[in-house]
Amino acid sequence: MERAEVVASLILSAHALARIAAQDAGNEAPSAQWRVLSILENSAPVRIGDLARAARTTQPGTTRLVGELERTGLVVRASDPQDSRATLVTITAQGRQALEDWRVELRTTLAPRFADVSDDDWLALERAADLLRTHSTERPTTGDSE
Repeated sequence: MERAEVVASLILSAHALARIAAQDAGNEAPSAQWRVLSILENSAPVRIGDLARAARTTQPGTTRLVGELERTGLVVRASDPQDSRATLVTITAQGRQALEDWRVELRTTLAPRFADVSDDDWLALERAADLLRTHSTERPTTGDSE
């Protein structure tokens, strides 16, 4: 397998495992919710447009999702002090807890699928996880979008 194929395979497999875990756990929250909360977890307040780009969703879709997340207390919205037409989004403590709970649910649900992995393969998976984390640290930029 070529290098580009390996990375693509890892990404597709990770998405499939996340879907499987959500289905097996009965978690009905949309994956976009977890993606947005994960982006916000390590970011300063983010404008809606920048959040949409980082989450690879439309701005109207992100605005709707952020509204739902705000209603459930997972994020807060505020006007950008530098541009009152723009909206900034920040994760709340409740949002951080929900994200951590979801990650625990993923780990717990997926653990049986990996029960037979050898120590050497675990080391390979740990190394792959470290490499993917290192190469996926892009943060949303602040721009002129809402």
